[in-house]
Amino acid sequence: MMHIDFDGVHRLAAVASLVEPLRCAFASQAASPKRAHYDLDTAGKPRTLLLMPAWQPGGGIGVKIVTVFPDNADRALPSVNAAYVLLSGKTGQPRAWIDGRALTQIRTAAVSALAADLLAPAAPDILLMVGTGALSRYFIEGHLAVRKYRSVLIWGRDPSKSAAVAQDFSTRGWPVSAASDLQAAARSADVISCATLAEQPLIQGRWLKSACHVDLVGSFKPTMREADDECMRGAFIAVDTLAALEESGDLIEPLARGIIAKQDVSLLGALIASKPATPRPHKTVFKSVGVALADLAVAEYLFEHNGPRAA
Repeated sequence: MMHIDFDGVHRLAAVASLVEPLRCAFASQAASPKRAHYDLDTAGKPRTLLLMPAWQPGGGIGVKIVTVFPDNADRALPSVNAAYVLLSGKTGQPRAWIDGRALTQIRTAAVSALAADLLAPAAPDILLMVGTGALSRYFIEGHLAVRKYRSVLIWGRDPSKSAAVAQDFSTRGWPVSAASDLQAAARSADVISCATLAEQPLIQGRWLKSACHVDLVGSFKPTMREADDECMRGAFIAVDTLAALEESGDLIEPLARGIIAKQDVSLLGALIASKPATPRPHKTVFKSVGVALADLAVAEYLFEHNGPRAA
């Protein structure tokens, strides 16, 4: 069985290289059942176990096992850890074990990049990245892969972390700078990407430009929110999976208050199938919670690009 570790995932794929494989995956007939979600609350500490299977009819099979332990940050450990097992669609035998944390990081950013390619303004000026965790670098790379920006801002609760991420990109020649004022940064942005574990909204709808695209990644529980109701009001909203309507506080609460309606929320796969000619000229929101068909697509890409292998 092939083993692709954390460094191997990054050697074999970049966020930009996965946008088109994911476009094909979301337009395919892949089966992606609702993920199993278990809360492992221990001594008042929120901890989560996720099981995410997917398969292509007559093709590959895969399952990702994920743990989310927010308190790991206090131990200088990743909050999200995962392992991915890719199986043969012919025999059911294991084909590859893949570092699931790396796969999740690169897949999540590539899905948001794909959504931005469909929904973001055609000629944006400023990108704002909210959050300075491990995902922030991937999301900046993904958004830069599908749009050109004059500048990129990054904001985090800890200014030193924002400065560190900005410095990392600046040394590579990319126009990234730290923002100290979230409201001012959001008012200037054409695209806002949020990857945080916030439980209270960080982005206020009254700050947004009329044609702003908002990419929401962090909220995967009903108690978590990155954007307020006004961000959703009147927006064109798309999701990676309809499970987001039941899992994310960013959608659950506006739905409960009648700010948005289920029938007005579009699936990313449906957008790809409809092939919109141009980005929409008004406020758009993409909310992702993670979908297993995307993991499978990335796992198969990594497997196919890892050189000679057994039949």
